[in-house]
Amino acid sequence: MKRENKKRVFKRYGVLVSLGAFILLASVASAFYAIQIPDFNSLQTRKIVESTKIYDRTGEILLYDIHGDIRRTVIPFDKIPQDVKNATIAIEDENFYKHYGVSLGSIVRAFIINMLSGEKSQGGSTVTQQLVKKSFLTDEKTYTRKIKEAVLALKVESKYSKDEILSLYLNEIPYGSNAYGIEAASQNYFGKSAENLTLTESAYLAALPQAPTRLSPFGSHRDELETRKNIVLQKMYELGYINEEDLDKSKNEKGQFITRNEGIKAPHFVMYVKEYLVERYGEDVVERGGLNVTTTLNWEWQKIGEEIVKKYGDDNAKKYNTKNTALVATDPKTGQILVMVGSRDYFNIEIDGNYNIATAKRQPGSAFKPFVYATAFEKGYAPQTAIFDLPTEFNTTCSSEGVAYPGARQDQCYHPQNYDGRFRGPMTLKSALAQSINVPAVKMLYLVGVNNAIAFAENLGITTLENPKRFGLSLVLGGGEVRLADLVGAYSVLADDGQKHPQTTILEIKDSSGKVLESWQPTSESVAPSQNVREINDILSDEEARSGLLQNSLALTVFPGHEVAMKTGTSNDYRDAWTVGYTPTLVVGVWAGNNDNSPMRRQGSSILAAIPIWSSFFGEAIKTQPQTPFLK
Repeated sequence: MKRENKKRVFKRYGVLVSLGAFILLASVASAFYAIQIPDFNSLQTRKIVESTKIYDRTGEILLYDIHGDIRRTVIPFDKIPQDVKNATIAIEDENFYKHYGVSLGSIVRAFIINMLSGEKSQGGSTVTQQLVKKSFLTDEKTYTRKIKEAVLALKVESKYSKDEILSLYLNEIPYGSNAYGIEAASQNYFGKSAENLTLTESAYLAALPQAPTRLSPFGSHRDELETRKNIVLQKMYELGYINEEDLDKSKNEKGQFITRNEGIKAPHFVMYVKEYLVERYGEDVVERGGLNVTTTLNWEWQKIGEEIVKKYGDDNAKKYNTKNTALVATDPKTGQILVMVGSRDYFNIEIDGNYNIATAKRQPGSAFKPFVYATAFEKGYAPQTAIFDLPTEFNTTCSSEGVAYPGARQDQCYHPQNYDGRFRGPMTLKSALAQSINVPAVKMLYLVGVNNAIAFAENLGITTLENPKRFGLSLVLGGGEVRLADLVGAYSVLADDGQKHPQTTILEIKDSSGKVLESWQPTSESVAPSQNVREINDILSDEEARSGLLQNSLALTVFPGHEVAMKTGTSNDYRDAWTVGYTPTLVVGVWAGNNDNSPMRRQGSSILAAIPIWSSFFGEAIKTQPQTPFLK
């Protein structure tokens, strides 16, 4: 019976394949004589490129003009290294020299998958098809466009040799950052002519055209670029283009990318916005469609933030070995990101400055504690509940002295220490949180449950704690990684009395004709009980309560006339320093550390490395904010 069912399925599938192939061939045949082949040398037949422009929140300050200055330099085929040609063929179209412009098998397979899934997700384009699509067509996913693409590909193949087509392709396709063609890409990313590219550099460039924005070495997905580069190299090896020694060497080699100042303002923020645009509207629309984008960025504050991060970041590098710093500011009443500084210098190659650390996963240290205490208050505990800060072993397979029992592993014992090595005996939850004492925090996480604390944090906007099973009691001390942007968003919920506003960078997007594609609308959701949030705010805004922790730095957290809540955090081994502070109208978060996760000097905790940066910016921004107290 099962065998008969399989036969029916295969028979039905075969009929569907045949029908699809017949329809496709008939459509191509009828269109073949109707569609004329364009002239690659004629500007009149080329697809018009309209610049997408990104503005600040006023709509007057131009932050970035995507393709405002397109770079394209055509070079002869014999000047393009063989590694570039081989890498491109390997990853894009390994049968390029065997087909006649289209791969019928790939097209039929994509057609069937799309029919069965109800989506147009599969492509099946050859290099020749990609060439005509990028030069004369659009990226719209319609069967009409696909047929035109196939017909043009067949006609191009009948007119040009394979080498000529590959030459046109390598001189035409976009590689991102306004660079069209292999020569412009080589100059843009490596500062050299294409004829001098190495095997590794060739693999990087062959990897980019699939998704130039997402895979950009200047963005936040460098790991994905590395992965695709290695896929290119593996394909080259499998096709016999390189040997095993070349494969291993290039897989372990990192590209030395250069960065160019392209007249871009707020570069980390702009690239963050651009990535959103590409995910929403597609690479082709963003690169060539002439969008007009008004963002949420406060340009005056952004300039202040960049200056402060640069000034203090340079000092921190000398004093505490913290090479990088990030800052994010949001409006808790709207969820709008007002400032995003992703490093102390976007154009500094030595510190990997183009990487946006504000969107990277880092351990938050004690900055995570308020979410655990808020969960505890939700469970019925109160700020005045007493708890004992005493040496405590949390693993039942270990003794109270932290020694593993026979048969147990010593490295599984868990007896956290406080930041100053002292234990304070009985204390209230308010005092424990305000002074950021570790042992009471771990006890509270044990009492409320790890899963409940994670659920509370996720309700507030933390998105990176996907697998609760991998977290233990160290979560409350920053054992789970978070993004600075997400952490600021979560604290924004505390700032607005438990109301969550979706975090956004967009106020309005218009297409080239002026039609509004999307515009920001105020929305909110109550995600935390107001009473519990107010208890947290009361603790974190109590200047006297936090004085024991901050000591000589207390003055940096006081702004006369404003009630300011704040929390610091330092991760294990002093790898991350955090400060997040807020009022009901403004939330600002700062991170300091090293992109490579190397530790800072011990004395460079959050108090010394992050608070001065946060305080300096907050002091400037708060001048324009109303004196709004927290709800009691």
